[in-house]
Amino acid sequence: MPMSDATTTLMRLMALTDSAFPVGTFSFSNGLETAADTGLVHDAATLEAFARDVAHQAATTDGVAALHAWRSYRRDDFDGIVGADHQAILCKLNTEARLMSCRMGKKLAELHTHTAEDATVARWLAEIGTGRTPGTYPVAQGIVFAACGIGEHELFCSHQYGAVNTVLNAALRCVRVSHYDTQRILLRLSAETQALYAEAADMDCDDMYAFAPQLDILASLHEKGTKRLFMN
Repeated sequence: MPMSDATTTLMRLMALTDSAFPVGTFSFSNGLETAADTGLVHDAATLEAFARDVAHQAATTDGVAALHAWRSYRRDDFDGIVGADHQAILCKLNTEARLMSCRMGKKLAELHTHTAEDATVARWLAEIGTGRTPGTYPVAQGIVFAACGIGEHELFCSHQYGAVNTVLNAALRCVRVSHYDTQRILLRLSAETQALYAEAADMDCDDMYAFAPQLDILASLHEKGTKRLFMN
């Protein structure tokens, strides 16, 4: 029996959300090593607080950009996609965050153009090549998910899952926590995703805010730190 469209879409969603999807998400940690080295994150409770801050900052910046890119793709508004891309990069206050986002965004667009034909994604990738747009990961997610027929709610959940899991997976290597701890944290933070979606879904690109000074300071220290397992 051939797969239904719904089944195919679900399989594609799972592939795009998988940490093993080859865009490089496993290379980054949102600066967790520095948080662990300074003692800010040292157990399950402090890890959960750190991951929650990462999730909220991601929701009100990259999450908004992803949703606007998805909606712009759906209404054939290429300028809207580019606008969301430029606004997303402005919310990245440190070099590693910008590098991470652009590297992963370009890679996702390249993967999609090699596996499926889509004029909008191909045009956006060409604009990245000319330097007219930065090519951030959330915007790549938005247009690729839209091209695959995946809904915006699923897009946001996938985005949040990825943001939280970069931290939790890294924590298993540099914080005294177990798989049981990280899965409990993931379950609790997942229950908060709907509220974050409701907030981000009503925000315009100009409303994006990345105010999480502690995270930004840790990220800046990580750039020149000596205790590093990940790029960011």
